[in-house]
Amino acid sequence: MRKKSDQEFPSGWNESRVRRVLDYYDSQTDDEAATEIQSALENTTMEVPTALVPAVRELIAKRKSVRARATKRRKTTSQPASRARRA
Repeated sequence: MRKKSDQEFPSGWNESRVRRVLDYYDSQTDDEAATEIQSALENTTMEVPTALVPAVRELIAKRKSVRARATKRRKTTSQPASRARRA
């Protein structure tokens, strides 16, 4: 059984940060939440003419492919000698 202190969080997160985020959303009114969602949609979406959709999809696929290769390369890169010795 895991102790509370042994919980795993994503990189850069800890219990305190999770609690702050939960408190923020728990204290929002329905109107505040709706406004935040609407604002996020307005700031993260864009209209693309139908004729350009295939080109945009191709660009997105290329970008995802490049990112995937970069991530894979980072994960398989050997550790510096000083870190390898500590392990």
